[in-house]
Amino acid sequence: MTKTITFNELRKLKDQLPVGSTHRIADELGLSVETVRNYFGGQNYKDGKYCGVHIEPGPDGGIVVLDDTTIYDRALQILEEQADSKV
Repeated sequence: MTKTITFNELRKLKDQLPVGSTHRIADELGLSVETVRNYFGGQNYKDGKYCGVHIEPGPDGGIVVLDDTTIYDRALQILEEQADSKV
């Protein structure tokens, strides 16, 4: 399923993740860390792979279309876990 958000929303999600989350997501999904970083706006395609993120210029950093929301969904789950542990 695809999802459309702004680039700034995607970066905000990444910035809210606890330290080590990029590595955790990569390990859990069997991806390289660079591929997960590329998903959140990185551009290291030598060590990481393209991950179905399309960025169009525009307001609020541009529009991002995510072809596959697996990494996005896992990041949201990590944030929920973090919120639950603070209660």
